[in-house]
Amino acid sequence: MRRPDTIQEVVSNHLCMGCGTCAAARPEFVRMADTAAHGRRPVVADEVPTIAARELVGVCPGRAIDAAPPASESGKDYSHAAWGPVLEVWEGHATDPELRFKGSSGGVVSALALFCIEQKDYAGAVQVRARDDQPLLNESVISRSRGDVLAASASRYAPASPCERLVDLKDSDRPHVFIGKPCDVAGSAFLAAEQPALKTSVALSISIFCAGTPSLAGSRELLRRLGVSDDDEVLELRYRGRGWPGDMAVRFREAGGGKVREASMSYAEGWGDILQKYKQWRCQLCADHLGEHADLSIGDPWYRPVAENEAGQSLIVVRTERGRRIVREAMRAGVLDLERRSLATLAASQPNLEKTRGAVFGRCLTARLAGGNAPRYRGSGLHRVWWRALSPLDKFRSIAGTLKRLLRKGLLRGERAELVEVPES
Repeated sequence: MRRPDTIQEVVSNHLCMGCGTCAAARPEFVRMADTAAHGRRPVVADEVPTIAARELVGVCPGRAIDAAPPASESGKDYSHAAWGPVLEVWEGHATDPELRFKGSSGGVVSALALFCIEQKDYAGAVQVRARDDQPLLNESVISRSRGDVLAASASRYAPASPCERLVDLKDSDRPHVFIGKPCDVAGSAFLAAEQPALKTSVALSISIFCAGTPSLAGSRELLRRLGVSDDDEVLELRYRGRGWPGDMAVRFREAGGGKVREASMSYAEGWGDILQKYKQWRCQLCADHLGEHADLSIGDPWYRPVAENEAGQSLIVVRTERGRRIVREAMRAGVLDLERRSLATLAASQPNLEKTRGAVFGRCLTARLAGGNAPRYRGSGLHRVWWRALSPLDKFRSIAGTLKRLLRKGLLRGERAELVEVPES
């Protein structure tokens, strides 16, 4: 099957990530909307000029992703088949106790965003936060103050399109932080390559570690398991934060103006038993879970058990000289308390990542042979990882499991998603 030539074909072939890069590239032709079944999706104008259509698919990370530029120092290549470019690995936390407590792990992402805004004169940070009027849905914002950063702290395991806010940065002459998932950061890098003004306005990119984006249906199932009915009013839905790793919690008002109640479950139960089962198909074909195109990649140090009531810690992967400079400056300013770690710590925190990357090659190959489509990973060497890291049984499972999913979920048919009516805030 030929590769998609339009954004509409990207969507219909189940390759859309919902990042919003296309909406930032040509906002006159594309806007993002929430869909009931699949997450955030582009709504494309009926008439799009050929040149514009080519530009849109050219920056789409759902269709194709080039390997990140190599990291080198003193002539030595620091790029890795499993991890991408890695100059340094650190573990630690924000020294600000409020940022640390409200963050998903050690509050490092929030601390870096606030450091850039308050001490380096950045104009703001592109982030994702829950909508005030509908807490199940996300909105992309530009945080410009401590209150803004705190409001956007902690993970949001729901569809989001942070790249759509890049349109607001095109004409800015001041630097910004961009925070997103690996696909979001890749999309921002691809768009900056086509629109060089973004190379100045996006002065630091931070990727969070990502295991896939659940659909809106996943959040609704989470609420159902927490005892929230369709008629109840959700006031707050929290996926992480307020401790490490933090509970998934909801605050809601009972139907008919009843009393306000709260309910929660562990992160392990909420993610492992519920949300991960609702990941969109494109996430199953994703080879980048750690944000290889970012300046910094940040996530949980899962290489050890988390003690009860333990304060949060973050694992930081430094990928570029720009990222290293910011981390060192934040440490000198007393914003971050970090200790150097080896690459082995990263490997122990993500023990299955190399096999997952290899399995993606088998999944993509199976999808194409079955008459569907799959993203193109240029320069990634996934076939070598598939051959080296997977046992014969793992190789078989990557093929057979994919074929089973394609048939069971009807993924060889075009995606059809009903738009969720989202009132204006």
